[in-house]
Amino acid sequence: MSDVTVGRAPSLDDLAEMAERAFAALPEGFRRMAGEVVFRVDDFPPEEVLDELGIEDPFGLTGLYSGVSLAERSVFAAAAEPSRVFLYRRPILDEWAENGEVTLEELVTHVLVHEIGHHFGLSDGDIDLIEASA
Repeated sequence: MSDVTVGRAPSLDDLAEMAERAFAALPEGFRRMAGEVVFRVDDFPPEEVLDELGIEDPFGLTGLYSGVSLAERSVFAAAAEPSRVFLYRRPILDEWAENGEVTLEELVTHVLVHEIGHHFGLSDGDIDLIEASA
């Protein structure tokens, strides 16, 4: 990661580097199962995404999975768009600043793994149960 100095918030590139390191640190079987997933870091989710999800506050969404989950794919269906995981920098930074009990790297890893869970076809409840037992 580029040097993050006191007084300067991590950039989009800084968070992308954290996400890449977080993904590389996951167990090899988990990474292999994830397959070809495109990761992207933006400052905020687009307004149409917030509208579609019924979220009014743009700080209310730290990450998003977009695509057809592995559980819903079929060999008979037309090729789906690539699976994408979006991480939203400003909401992540806001949650990190409010929480104070986890490092930024831990939070980025949490959001990344959560969204990959949706890629696997897991619900928020399923992911919460897995995290609670870990």
